[in-house]
Amino acid sequence: MTATIERRASTGAETTAVARKRWEVPGLAVLLVGTAIAYLINLSANGWANDFYAAAVQAGSQSWEAFFFGSSDAANSITVDKPPASLWVMELSVRLFGLNSWSMLVPQVLLGVASVAVLWAAVRRSFGPAAGLIAGTVLAVTPVAVLMFRFNNPDALLVLLMTAAAWAMTRAVADGRWRWLLLTGGLIGFGFLAKQLQVLLVVPALALTYLFAGPPKLGKRIAQLFAAGAAMVVAAGWWLLTVELWPADQRPWIGGSHENSIIELTLGYNGLGRLNGNERGSVGPGGELPAGGNGMWGSTGITRLFEPAQGGQIAWLIPAALVALVAGLVLCGRAPRTDRRRAALILWGGWLLVTGLVFSFMAGIFHQYYTVALAPAVAALVGIGAVQLWGARDRLWVRLSCALGLGLTTATAWVLLSRSASFQPWLRWTILVVGVLVTIAAAFPLARRQSVIAALAAAFIGLAGPVAYSIDTIATAHSGAIPSAGPNAGGMGGMGGPGMRPDGGDGRMGAAPGNTGTGATPPDGSQGGAMPPDGSAGQGGLMPPDGSTTPGGSSTPPDGSTAQSGSTPSDGAAAPSSSTPSGGSASQRGASQQDGAMQGDRMGGAGGLLGGSRPSDQIVTLLEQNGGDYTWVAATVGSNSAAGYQLATELPVMPIGGFNGSDPSPTLEQFKNYVTEGKIHYFVAGGRGGPGGNSESTSSAITAWVTANYTATTVDGVTLYDLTQPKS
Repeated sequence: MTATIERRASTGAETTAVARKRWEVPGLAVLLVGTAIAYLINLSANGWANDFYAAAVQAGSQSWEAFFFGSSDAANSITVDKPPASLWVMELSVRLFGLNSWSMLVPQVLLGVASVAVLWAAVRRSFGPAAGLIAGTVLAVTPVAVLMFRFNNPDALLVLLMTAAAWAMTRAVADGRWRWLLLTGGLIGFGFLAKQLQVLLVVPALALTYLFAGPPKLGKRIAQLFAAGAAMVVAAGWWLLTVELWPADQRPWIGGSHENSIIELTLGYNGLGRLNGNERGSVGPGGELPAGGNGMWGSTGITRLFEPAQGGQIAWLIPAALVALVAGLVLCGRAPRTDRRRAALILWGGWLLVTGLVFSFMAGIFHQYYTVALAPAVAALVGIGAVQLWGARDRLWVRLSCALGLGLTTATAWVLLSRSASFQPWLRWTILVVGVLVTIAAAFPLARRQSVIAALAAAFIGLAGPVAYSIDTIATAHSGAIPSAGPNAGGMGGMGGPGMRPDGGDGRMGAAPGNTGTGATPPDGSQGGAMPPDGSAGQGGLMPPDGSTTPGGSSTPPDGSTAQSGSTPSDGAAAPSSSTPSGGSASQRGASQQDGAMQGDRMGGAGGLLGGSRPSDQIVTLLEQNGGDYTWVAATVGSNSAAGYQLATELPVMPIGGFNGSDPSPTLEQFKNYVTEGKIHYFVAGGRGGPGGNSESTSSAITAWVTANYTATTVDGVTLYDLTQPKS
């Protein structure tokens, strides 16, 4: 038996029926429940995940002002360098269930399950339940999606809102009603409050889809798109306008900006700077890179998404998705302008092409986990292509298209798995053999039984690699600013290293470190700058509190001691590291990360640019003593350095200079006034920002003033200054 759902176009001229198969609801239930269970497994191993955002979640759970602005600390000294929408979901959960890893990360898991459900609904509307289930499955097992739906970065909410906007557009194309256009714009606008301009990468595809395939006449379609644009502006603009008009001295500093402006942050550091590389206050040197150029964030060019750092995250099915897009458009032939199948292909294909090209050629900050924004489009096109090509397999050119897609998928899987050759070595050979056989078979007409066997084999070669990487991702703990899925040690451009994984610390959630991989050579053989074991950036050396570097990459901490770990020899060779080669078991890689984390402990556990501090019990006890008598129990340079102390004590810690330690907040005079008024108890030395700082930065001036006027005390390897006890 089947249930029939009728959908009528707004003109009443067209009626279509979608048969609901008996297996559809159980199949969807298995998909969603299975996704939820898989994402929840080993979730707490990620600890605080990204300490930078975890500290903001803690702050927002204590202060409604911090909640609204997205402050890093409950005393509202400075915000994170993104709008706060992605934090709101987690902060509400923490308010309900208390501060712990699960209360923060389970909402992210639910966002992932919701994304799978929304993608299923969007694809099903035009191509039926099988296409929807295939698309949902592909999204659920995409390695970078598995990573980010178990992490506390803004990307989980961003992906859900972009996918929901695409679903709303499929509704708009179906009946041409204003409400769907307004909903599309509103979802995009709210997505802006998650990660600013990145959400706009899907706008060209959305607009083109409705402009071409919307049911009304051209004039009305244009008017409706303007209305959608207005809804987008309203959905994002209310918060931007409120922040911009709020008296600057009565709100926190806007992190990531140098003029305390959310507009500057939007258009600069998080906007055009990401495209051309000219990012004021960035963690590394900007500058435009030529195609194929190699910089701090990796090489740019059309093959960027297939390179070691990104390939294992997202590239498995990109060739198949592109083949499905072209073949699908050809199959639509001379269908009417309003054909919903062609409209869906324009939508998902435009999303993939625009976003993929921007990621490939952007010269500014680019991390491999950004590619999660491609996952819904790739998954949708694979689901659509599977159903379309299966239904037309009696045509020779369709069979040849299938063979092309399968051959490219096999080759891609072989290349990606070869980069981590010790990881399940049998898998790449199995995929190669099965892939070659099914590619040949796909070119010939087959009986139905043989066709089903070939289809199952095709599913294996397409999904075996992503599933294996996803299982490894779930089994391995990840933390820090730049996580990476799977066993590949691709790392961040030239700054190679596996995904950042905590060592477990002393068992307390507040002690979960966030160290990056330490100086691994990327699998492509490029020689990037080595990352020190503490996760700090720089030229292979320890970053001082003001974020500046010295020749050769070494620097001297404010207490005058000489840092030895992680320094770079004068000949530029990378310092010895504890990183693990690509592949290896999860336990082996975890042990390597633990060793790197221990090196961080020997430097005092003060944290760094990319990983949070890990205070000992003695330091936590010291900070907690009379902590309620101070606005900030401590201050230190850099948000990640401050984050560990704040999470361990659940008391405000001032992150001087924000994420990179380069923001001019607070000024030296403001800091002096805070100290005079008894608002700050300790200054913690050893906090580290990025290369955006210099000897004339605010954080450097504050550090110099503190060291000149207060006496240093060392506790468990960490240098502290009691700001209530000036030198006599």
